[in-house]
Amino acid sequence: PYYVSVNQNLYLEAFLHSSDPFLELFLDTCVASPTPHNFTTGSYAIIKNGCIKDPTYSKYYSPNRHTLRFAFSAFQFIQSNSEVYLQCELVVCRAYDYSSRCYQGCDRRPKREASS
Repeated sequence: PYYVSVNQNLYLEAFLHSSDPFLELFLDTCVASPTPHNFTTGSYAIIKNGCIKDPTYSKYYSPNRHTLRFAFSAFQFIQSNSEVYLQCELVVCRAYDYSSRCYQGCDRRPKREASS
């Protein structure tokens, strides 16, 4: 666990361990939840489908394509314990592939569910 106070900035960094210099990271979705097992019901989206949902979210300079840095203001769920769990989905793309998910940015179209 990482302990921060409410409204304190929480800085995060993701790093892709690869020797391929033509790969890059994209933060597609980042969701907070009051429980570690359910990131849909009662959750809070910080970023969803590449679209910023939390006004405190900030993207920071990264020294290379393998590193992704961002921050948001810490919060607490009402009527819940003080723990907040975070689940982020990142996409790895080929650099300069302008048709890839990394270059599409915010995708407002709803994703379809895969049927069984």
